[in-house]
Amino acid sequence: MALLAVVGPTGTGKSDLGIAIAQHLAATGHPAQIINVDSMQFYRGMDIGTAKLAPEERGGIVHHLFDYLDVTDESTAAQYQELARPLIEALQGRGITPILVGGSMLYIAAVLNDFEFPGTDPALRARLEAELLEVGPVTMHGRLARLDPVAASRIIPQNGRRVVRAIEIVEMTGQPFAAALPDEPVEWQPSLQIGLNGPREDLVARLEARVHKMWRLGLVAEVEGLIEVGLRDAKTAKRAIGYAQALAQLDGEVTEAEAIADTVRLTQKYARRQMSWFRRDKRINWLDYRDETKTTQAIALVEEHLRAESARA
Repeated sequence: MALLAVVGPTGTGKSDLGIAIAQHLAATGHPAQIINVDSMQFYRGMDIGTAKLAPEERGGIVHHLFDYLDVTDESTAAQYQELARPLIEALQGRGITPILVGGSMLYIAAVLNDFEFPGTDPALRARLEAELLEVGPVTMHGRLARLDPVAASRIIPQNGRRVVRAIEIVEMTGQPFAAALPDEPVEWQPSLQIGLNGPREDLVARLEARVHKMWRLGLVAEVEGLIEVGLRDAKTAKRAIGYAQALAQLDGEVTEAEAIADTVRLTQKYARRQMSWFRRDKRINWLDYRDETKTTQAIALVEEHLRAESARA
């Protein structure tokens, strides 16, 4: 059975393209369902700041792995791999084509590529997390840069959780951060990856407008509601771009204009990091999100892939 993925930087229309592909397959007698690979959309209540599609916006297509975590839960790529792979195989066993849709790089790699995550050392992890609280994520990132420059280049300094995990793996194994996408990845199973991207200047403007829209739609009020269910105590969710800035605004640490500006800057930086990651994977078939024929092009790629899979079977 086939496995499809729609990937690329944030704000490029991956969700809509995934739905269009699934609807086309369903119309031609090949049922398809979508599996979310946006790690912040795993969280219940984190809707506006993650651009999560409401159920009525999902085109009648079944979507999986949304809203299955509380904001106080920690999200890891290893955990996601354990959830997503059995789901993919179960769908394929029922004759349904799974379509992974999202831009969380390590999570996508964890499913599509054949590698295992190292375990954890509770004592070492506790020590590193204590150090993180003492010196902060930027200092810890500098330490990672000395231990493993490649891993450090792929993790933003503000992401203390990822930094700690990378240092833990390096210290446990004596090897570079093993969860990074290898230069020549080995497939878990044959798949077709379709990527959406466009000119940098266009995406920069698009992302800025998207952030302003989130504030207009009520992101700050959404964050206020999430505080009541534990957002301040969260390890992962409270650091999400937009949510951290809205929290700072609510706490009076920054003005609304400053919160929005910082979110725009970090969102644009994140999109650059996504493209740096995805660009290394030569298996991805890139389409321009501005191209009115992108859906037709994507469907042609999918049909070709399905024919090849059928011939292989």
